[in-house]
Amino acid sequence: MNTANEISYSLLSAEQVFGEEAVRVIRSLGARCAVSDYAILSGADVSEGEHTEGDSSERGRTGRWALQSMAGGGDVCVVNAAGERRVSYANAGEGMRPVLRCEDLSRLEAAEIREDISGFSEVRFGEYPQYAADRETARQLESEYAAGSLRKTGKWYEAEHEEYVFRGGKYIRLVYALPKLRLLSDGRVHKKDDCLWLRVEPVRWLYDEGAQLLISRTVVTCGPGFTSSNYYDGVFENTAACHFLNTAFAEGLIPSRIREMTAEERKQYEEEMKETAKKRNPYGLTFGQVTEEDIIRGAIESDIAVFLHGPSSEGKSARVKQIDPTCEIIYLRNATPDSLNGRSVYNQSTGEMIDIPPTWYKKVKAKCEQEPDKFHVVFFDEINNALPSIQGMAFNIVLDREVNGLWKLPPNARVVAAGNDMQDSLAANQIAAPFFNRFAHVYIETTTEKWLQWARDHQIHPAIYSFIAYKKGESLRSKYDGVRPNADPRKWEMASKMLYATGRPEMLRALIGEEITDEFVQFCSQPVITLDKVMKGEYTEEEIRALNTSERYATTMGLSQAEEEQLETVRRFVRNLGAEFLAVFDTLRSSR
Repeated sequence: MNTANEISYSLLSAEQVFGEEAVRVIRSLGARCAVSDYAILSGADVSEGEHTEGDSSERGRTGRWALQSMAGGGDVCVVNAAGERRVSYANAGEGMRPVLRCEDLSRLEAAEIREDISGFSEVRFGEYPQYAADRETARQLESEYAAGSLRKTGKWYEAEHEEYVFRGGKYIRLVYALPKLRLLSDGRVHKKDDCLWLRVEPVRWLYDEGAQLLISRTVVTCGPGFTSSNYYDGVFENTAACHFLNTAFAEGLIPSRIREMTAEERKQYEEEMKETAKKRNPYGLTFGQVTEEDIIRGAIESDIAVFLHGPSSEGKSARVKQIDPTCEIIYLRNATPDSLNGRSVYNQSTGEMIDIPPTWYKKVKAKCEQEPDKFHVVFFDEINNALPSIQGMAFNIVLDREVNGLWKLPPNARVVAAGNDMQDSLAANQIAAPFFNRFAHVYIETTTEKWLQWARDHQIHPAIYSFIAYKKGESLRSKYDGVRPNADPRKWEMASKMLYATGRPEMLRALIGEEITDEFVQFCSQPVITLDKVMKGEYTEEEIRALNTSERYATTMGLSQAEEEQLETVRRFVRNLGAEFLAVFDTLRSSR
């Protein structure tokens, strides 16, 4: 079993937060992070205007937190309250959002695992002071403290704050020492020399299974200066921050009830924890929501052929390329028996027939031999648009992992197929039941939320992003009639390229049709409060209130082009438009 002080604590790197392959927790939930009261009182930065998604309370306020990456020039990378990458001096104290590597949750001593609405497992592990007690509890605690009747557990946090027990809960007492007033989660503004009581609670972590990391949900504390000097060489293990996390912080996480146990009691406790873990998960399985990509990847790793269903333009091939960028794509609609199964030719010199494998097979075989430790995908696209005879040949490849009865697929080759739904393609042919049953089936659906996330990551034109967000996805697709252009996710990607190249929104009618183009042009040509007016303060509260929803989106879109030095002023203005528009603004900024 792993106890809190047997684990190496660290921080996320800039690549794990802002890189192309950021950890899934960050990709799904964003980089903004709430700050506990204890972290604020320890010196962590907190915003009065930024909040985590869906939590506008004081507990949802976000703040800065440190990364372990060097920013250049001896400085440190941090994430600000808006979830953006910033730079901090190396000797500054920064909020800490600890992480720890964990390959097996069942080995975490005294950990409680719950399913979270975010789709990740929430693990409650370790204890730390976090939020201020309510006013009445704080009053009673102070009275008991003054009378000397509070029971001590013998545990201290960061060698400064002693732990007390009161009515089944554990608390610490501290005296407010910050130079400026602070609003805490108890709804009170505290000033210098106020006595505060903070409740000790389980620390909540989100488990990122892919990265095998537990990531704290909040900024838990504020450490000392990141380094003892004003220069950071990029070696996190040598920093004061790393030392703090793995000494004072790690020691503080150990629950006082475990600390007080005798060796015999502790051994019995560990056995009970192991037994509890077995009862909770007797087969050692991992539970929680899975994405389409998770299922595709799982099927590939399990050597199970997988079939991707969905309308044209839903990004089926893009999902496969995320897993194997060099996958071999075979368009079965255009395939011939020779191109799929190979052919036999007559050798005049020997008088014999020679079997020649198909080109796609030779390519896959070469890749598999060059990289034997990697999976390489054979992707049969438009499989239900193929002739029945071609489908039959593909079936034999899937069933026997063999081409034309002659050439075996390499052990690290994997088969993925895709096809349009019958109702979405006039040329689609019904797939025979034996063939259908040889696949795991994934039904691809690009929701507006998924498309907007994809658009942000792929620098889709801000005008298009804002328009789709404003229309709540209503214009993401339009019905295909075979006569005029219709909108779909792929067409909007093409429209973005055309808009970047020409700057002429009227041209988009060739891609998405007249009606949606007219709406888009109207959206882009609305009266807005310009960047110049925002920077000069040439606007009134009445003008802001007069903006309708469409105009607010359009204003946000225009302001997203602000320069770095204008950002603070612009964000302050966008905040007045509403939280929805601030979120769009931050998304547009992050995609620049």
